[in-house]
Amino acid sequence: MSPVALRHVTLHGHRMAYRQAGSGPVLVLIHGITSDSATWGRVMPYLARRFTVIAPDLFGHGRSAKPKGDYSLGAHASDVRDLLLALGHDRATFVGHSLGGGIAMQLCYQFPERCERLVLVDSGGLGRDVTLLLRAATLPGSEFVLPLLAASRLLDAGRLAGGLLRLVGLRAGTDIQEMARGHATLSDRETRAAFIHTLRSVVEPGGQRVDASNRLYLTEQLPLLLIWGEHDSLIPISHGRAAHKQMPNSRLAIFADSGHFPQLDEPERFLDVLIDFADSTEPAVLSAEDWRGLSKAG
Repeated sequence: MSPVALRHVTLHGHRMAYRQAGSGPVLVLIHGITSDSATWGRVMPYLARRFTVIAPDLFGHGRSAKPKGDYSLGAHASDVRDLLLALGHDRATFVGHSLGGGIAMQLCYQFPERCERLVLVDSGGLGRDVTLLLRAATLPGSEFVLPLLAASRLLDAGRLAGGLLRLVGLRAGTDIQEMARGHATLSDRETRAAFIHTLRSVVEPGGQRVDASNRLYLTEQLPLLLIWGEHDSLIPISHGRAAHKQMPNSRLAIFADSGHFPQLDEPERFLDVLIDFADSTEPAVLSAEDWRGLSKAG
């Protein structure tokens, strides 16, 4: 099936690239750090048979602009909300992968009236642990080292197959291929600056600095699905299990043959699980007042 073509819209004076296909209820797919909307390429055409599917390249990523400015979770969440409105949609089910999971959670926290369901795929923001490579990239001076690493192709899958791969704990296969693909983009100065600003807003040398665990109770009225690759070498599956335990009404789907990218490792099962979740749950209808009430009760 042919890939979904990129489109462009101007938000706040900057060009944002996105992919859109299909019709029906709206699904917004939010990618992770150093990635872009192409990460959904194996599932998006099939989802478009049932849904209006929108997948942005976040600012600082892919073919979108890399302006100087705010790359926090809140800023990314506002940008996704603004894209949704610019395309004429008020509400959606938000599917966030890795960093995109943190953005999706933040979006639902900031704009609950926009959120019908929440799907977190190997999500950041649910615990401290994260791969050594990302923690190292937050160290002082990393902005000067990253272009050298990108130029030398240090993250090439073949070179990492030996001791370096074992040292940083990455799993051979899709995880390392996608890390290498994303890392190659850091040879561009603007992309590298956006990456550093984004990463340092959520990760520090000791691990993830953003933890939404103390706010998970707010999702009790929001249908929530957690998808996790059992062999994730970037963010451990224990984060998904702990989050699911805190939210008895949530669903947890563990993909036994996947790493950090289950939408790439097991696309058919990913489609089955996501579509079943959408079909078997009613979209939430939450107002800002409802959200405040939950917050006070908590």
